[in-house]
Amino acid sequence: MFLESQNRILFQGDSITDCGRDRSQFSGLGSGYVMMAASLLAALHPELETDCLNRGISGNRTADLLKRWQTDCLDLKPDVLSVFIGINDVWRRYDADSPTPCETFSANYRALLERTLEALPDIKLILMEPFVLPVPEDRKQWREDLDPKIHAVRDLAREFNALYLPMDGIFAAAAAARPPEFWAGDGVHPSPAGHALIAKSWLQAVQAL
Repeated sequence: MFLESQNRILFQGDSITDCGRDRSQFSGLGSGYVMMAASLLAALHPELETDCLNRGISGNRTADLLKRWQTDCLDLKPDVLSVFIGINDVWRRYDADSPTPCETFSANYRALLERTLEALPDIKLILMEPFVLPVPEDRKQWREDLDPKIHAVRDLAREFNALYLPMDGIFAAAAAARPPEFWAGDGVHPSPAGHALIAKSWLQAVQAL
């Protein structure tokens, strides 16, 4: 199995990861895929005694992660780091005229990973590609910005020997079985079923399910 006994697993990202977590609680997991994955992991493999932490913050981009990386990642000394970031680097181009060029996105992401491995050389990395579903209609134009960023994350996963979750592809396949809005009403924020799909995919990737 990818995970080992007494691993501390840190989930990092934006609102999809945050999902209303209680910031006053050190181990608050929120109500989304992190809580689902952590709970199932504990139920299926109690012998591992894993410690799961959520430090997702709604609205974050890669640049925001860089600013808080020491406190919200390195100081926590995780054994496993799971990163799900990128959709706000796309979204802000369309709703706030504040684009993140792909080169900047890739450089930010690379800096996060380099800093992590420098401080925690034995850490295991899990990178989850950002996704968007075509609801509402305007989300379709986001592909021109999102697709190069997905390729950048794939390149980084290969370079840094990270476990990779192709969430855009996973959601696209799911949306062939049920309408896109069933999985994420605004194309970005998952429904309960969408969060469960992420949790299931994560657990399968780490060979826990």
